[in-house]
Amino acid sequence: MRVKLTVIAVMLTLFSSVKAQDVALKTNLLADGFLNPNIGIEVSLAPKWTLDITGQFNAWTLSHDRRWKHWAMQPEARYWLCDRFGGHFFGIHVHGGQYNIGGIDGKINFLGTDARKLKDTRYQGWFVGAGVAYGYAWILGRHWNLEAEIGIGYSYTRYDRFRCTGCGKKIETDKPHHYVGPTKTAVNLVYVF
Repeated sequence: MRVKLTVIAVMLTLFSSVKAQDVALKTNLLADGFLNPNIGIEVSLAPKWTLDITGQFNAWTLSHDRRWKHWAMQPEARYWLCDRFGGHFFGIHVHGGQYNIGGIDGKINFLGTDARKLKDTRYQGWFVGAGVAYGYAWILGRHWNLEAEIGIGYSYTRYDRFRCTGCGKKIETDKPHHYVGPTKTAVNLVYVF
């Protein structure tokens, strides 16, 4: 109970000192559409700079022993060409997380990543990487924005591969994989304080 009260007190202190257009909360509607719950917070650092920190967590086990579980964090420094939280921006981001995915009928072989292997095997591992992004934010009202962003970059992952989605028979261990390509795609619904 004391921890909850402390967290509430800290949050009230932070938000009571917030001025207009210093903080924004957001959710990526594309990730939401794929049942990946996510939330982001963006804070002002300087007149044209903000720091965006987005995270997502997915703990679903789907029917027919399919898995699409992961957590990921992606902090990003943004430079706004005009005013922050509106118009064009460029960003540089890092990302990392863990995953457990398999039993998914992925029919894509793109940039060295073969999602067709997900149908009969399960991958469990972690990833880190970095990239650059471009985006645009449309001001919808006093507090609401819509933001679109795309990023490209590099990801390094190490994983174990299992024979089937539900069994524990490991067929590859600690295997590295390098990926270069899209690292961020977002259509964010944003609430600006």
